[in-house]
Amino acid sequence: MSGTTPSSSPLEQDELSKLHAYWLACNYLSAGMIYLRDNPLLREPLKPEHIKNRLLGHWGSDPGQSFVWVHLNRLIRKYDLDVLFVSGPGHGAPATLANSYLEGHYSEIYPDRTLDDAGMKRFFCQFSFPGGIGSHCTPETPGSIHEGGELGYSLSHAYGAAFDNPELIVTCVVGDGEAETGPLATSWHSNKFLNPIRDGAVLPVLHLNGYKIANPTILARIPHEELEWLFLGLGYKPYFVEGSDPQVMHQEMAATLEKCVLEIRAIQDAARSSGTFERPRWPMIVLRSPKGWTGPKEVNGHKVEDFWRAHQVPILDPVINPKSLAQVEDWLRSYKPEELFDETGRLRPELRATAPEGTRRISANPHANGGVLRQPLNLPDFHAYSVEVKKPGAEYISPTATLAIFLRDVMKQNMKTFRVFGPDETASNKLDGIYAASEKTWVAEYKPEDTDGTEIALDGRVMEMLSEHTLEGWFEGYVLTGRHGFFSTYEAFVHVIDSMFNQHAKWLEKAKNELSWRAPISSINLLITSLVWRQDHNGFTHQDPGFLDIVTNKSADVVRIYMPPDANCLLSVANHCLKSVDYFNVIVADKQPHLTYLSMDDAVKHCTKGIGIWDWASTDNGQEPDVVLACAGDVPTMEALAAAAILKEKLPDLKLRFVNVVDLFRLMPSTEHPHGLSDRDFDSLFTKNKPVIFAFHSYASLIHKLAYRRTNHENIHVRGYKEKGNINTPLELAIINQIDRFNLSIDVIDRVPRFRDTAAHLKDWLKNEIIEHLNYAYKEGIDREEIRNWTWPG
Repeated sequence: MSGTTPSSSPLEQDELSKLHAYWLACNYLSAGMIYLRDNPLLREPLKPEHIKNRLLGHWGSDPGQSFVWVHLNRLIRKYDLDVLFVSGPGHGAPATLANSYLEGHYSEIYPDRTLDDAGMKRFFCQFSFPGGIGSHCTPETPGSIHEGGELGYSLSHAYGAAFDNPELIVTCVVGDGEAETGPLATSWHSNKFLNPIRDGAVLPVLHLNGYKIANPTILARIPHEELEWLFLGLGYKPYFVEGSDPQVMHQEMAATLEKCVLEIRAIQDAARSSGTFERPRWPMIVLRSPKGWTGPKEVNGHKVEDFWRAHQVPILDPVINPKSLAQVEDWLRSYKPEELFDETGRLRPELRATAPEGTRRISANPHANGGVLRQPLNLPDFHAYSVEVKKPGAEYISPTATLAIFLRDVMKQNMKTFRVFGPDETASNKLDGIYAASEKTWVAEYKPEDTDGTEIALDGRVMEMLSEHTLEGWFEGYVLTGRHGFFSTYEAFVHVIDSMFNQHAKWLEKAKNELSWRAPISSINLLITSLVWRQDHNGFTHQDPGFLDIVTNKSADVVRIYMPPDANCLLSVANHCLKSVDYFNVIVADKQPHLTYLSMDDAVKHCTKGIGIWDWASTDNGQEPDVVLACAGDVPTMEALAAAAILKEKLPDLKLRFVNVVDLFRLMPSTEHPHGLSDRDFDSLFTKNKPVIFAFHSYASLIHKLAYRRTNHENIHVRGYKEKGNINTPLELAIINQIDRFNLSIDVIDRVPRFRDTAAHLKDWLKNEIIEHLNYAYKEGIDREEIRNWTWPG
């Protein structure tokens, strides 16, 4: 059932007056930072030179967001609440910035933005200004974990922050334009995963101000009943605060917000005292207020307040238009800054007293700088989970199934700070061994048959939902507030979060390289599995390794790509990634059984170097090779090894060097990437003038992109995925993309001058092998036994 908006008036007149004045101060600062470069408190008549030459920013959602913030302040002080604020309406940073400044925390972080006339001028001048800050809640914004430059992720970030934070209330203001995005639409279902015993709470506030940049919003133009039914159907208890008269709205918001907070506490107290619960109907608020509230009602005869023209800059030409300048001045003076700020430019003491103090200030909440709360994981010794390798390439084992046992114990030893995320694929990706430590979180309906293998529990810690957007948002919110996690998903559909990856990588780059006050956070660890080379039945739709190209476009300081060739290497890489901070780590490893090559000691050495020579697969005996056969990825590694075995048998005098790459960024020069190889080390591996045949997991162009400045680049010949495939056996798919053992062997023959003519018979035999294996696959629907169970002959 929906909530009934309380009819009481909880605010006494003095408290109402102070709360309203504080809100007006927020609105004044929000407008001031869009317009003013000087005369910040209007101590003199406004002149064109006081106005910024370029007016950039978004005004429309700011008054409504500050309205929520100041009412939260009241309840924080009354109930000693721990509150995090997530601003969803995109470029609505002025509200967050204004409140952070008034709380004094902004000046603590940036000492030159002092709480006086001069500091306010600098505060205004930095906004949407070269060398300053953007118009959304960038990493430079204290109190924020949510950038908002791209819409859709606020609510999933909020829920991620609430998981395992039992005392935290995350208030998420969802913009009604943002509410039209796909990621936001799925994230409403996060309430089915929130456990009132161990988790905090999320209080969504849907901010219906009616308009986007130049259009009405959908949820603001449907009947009240339909909107109410929508949120009832999503499992919430919606309360409505609607209107435009500030005096009335303050009373309604004060009563409604307090009722929601008390309901949240009642839900949690009941669950925590009894130790059990049924899925609660958590409260939420629909706040319907005018867009650009308290701003100009009309400009040049056109409606502005409560219309889309209030979205960005309501008055566009005050520098050159005296009428517009006068209107801006009238607007700003309507807030009566002389009554809000004292003679020094500081908010008056009686108004400052309405805000919380210390870390109870929303802008100073330590969860918004989660690195200060972060504790390293208590990791088991990964060596204990190693696979015994008696000889290289002799036994098939699933790398991810091996990893699952390690992650199981990581979970057991970190039951309040570590979660695993995946879109209905944990078991499919052979990670179901984790369930021995914790099942999947499920707070919705249970059926008796769920006891037979469904692996769901109220207190589960494995997060599964068929929305990569929501999962990534949860994960980001979780690590941004100081915790740790691991995310696995299918390779072809990791593209769903391309844009989310971009945004988080940008956040990391700013936070890591430019903001010393932001403490390091745990890395995002993303395991990509169900790979392109093993899609026997899924076909062409599941064949896309292109996420790696997206990753390499980001700053080398914050992204890594690992391609462990076997189970022990995957363990070593995963252990490293779980310890790391301020990275987006991408691990590519197949779930299907693969050959094991390296003992754990050798795997650790190989992964630490990131790239190395496998002597046991080489025939150059430390001399200058005829050719370098390189590989990166599990299937390319096996096919390259099979090619090496063919060549070793058929061309015994060939001097071949076998190189395997685990850390893809090692291919970059050290001058371009902090983990790249020096030119000398690169040349010692790949030579300065010999052919290099490189079997690569993804698109060939990526290797050329990473290594294009290398001395021997013109002799590097990459074989990778070519967007060719359908319903294929593994070898058939490799053949049509020319990454198979036979085509790789032909490549070597063609590139080594002394074999171009003398190995003609071998080349012809290799072509016959290709034909025979393709014919067999089409006839029998499977690769030959000697292919399916191939082992290294050494």
